[in-house]
Order: sequence, then structure tokens, then C-alpha cells
Amino acid sequence: MIVLVVGSTGAGKTTYARKLAPDLPGVVYSIDNWMKSMFGADMPEDPQPEWFYENQQWYVQRIARCEKMITDLATQRAKVGQQSILDLGFSTEEHRKLFIDHFKDLDIPVSIHYLDVDVDERKRRVRNRNAVKGDTYVMTVDDSLFGYMEEIFESPTTSEGVEVHWVGE
Repeated sequence: MIVLVVGSTGAGKTTYARKLAPDLPGVVYSIDNWMKSMFGADMPEDPQPEWFYENQQWYVQRIARCEKMITDLATQRAKVGQQSILDLGFSTEEHRKLFIDHFKDLDIPVSIHYLDVDVDERKRRVRNRNAVKGDTYVMTVDDSLFGYMEEIFESPTTSEGVEVHWVGE
């Protein structure tokens, strides 16, 4: 089984994935951790949103590389009966579809766990994460970046062809 953790910025995807892992049980793959581990040394120490805008192609290429490796590892695990939890953002239906189609083509069950959290609560969480810089902090998310993510985010629906579990707060 592959679980796609979906939610807009500040929904608590990484925190949720980590809590789900021992219960499932499954291995968590978080894109932010991969990017920080693999390419953090090539980025500013505390990258601000404008750095990502200015280096979008560089960033997107590396995300794609990480996602390829994560997909390969999750596929290998599934083939030996192990479950994976993918915390890769999944902001758009198109992005989710790439993963859903890949795993379904291999007869690997996929589901979505959707964290539907109020926008004001998510903004509060993001501001707190920016200030505290705790273990889920990777970069500063300012109001502009938060707004951009709100504009592109597409809530999952059952029409995506997999079971959707709505996760409340």
C-alpha cells in the first residue's frame, strides 16, 4: 500500500505522516527532508522565498530527481509487502495522477489521506514554523508564497480513482 499525504501549506502533512508510520506500519518519504539532505549544502542556509523564485528550474529539477528515487524505493518496498507514506506535497491533481497511475499500473494499492485544515489555522502554523524553525522547518514561507500555494492547490476528489480518507484536525 502506498499512502499519498495531501494538504495545502501548513496542513501538517509531515507531522501526520510521521504519526501514521508506526500505526500503518510504513516508511515515510518526505520531499522536504530529501531536498534538505541531498541539496541543502547547495542552497543558502535559510533560503527565503525569493531564492526559490529565482532558482525555480534548479529546484524543480532536483525535486524531480528525488521523486524518482522515492518512487523507485516505494515500488521496491511494495513488491516485498512493505508500505510507504509519501509526503511529497501533491498540491495538484496532475501531480497526484502521476503517482497514482504509476502504482496502479503495477497493481500496487494507493490511497490518499487528505488533511483538510482551515486556512487561518494553516497560516498560524506556518508563521509559527517560520519563527521556531523546528524539525519540520525547511524554508521560510512568507505570505506571498503561502498565497501562491493556495492558488494552485487542488483538493483531492474520489474521481482521482483511489480511496480518499479525510483527516480532521
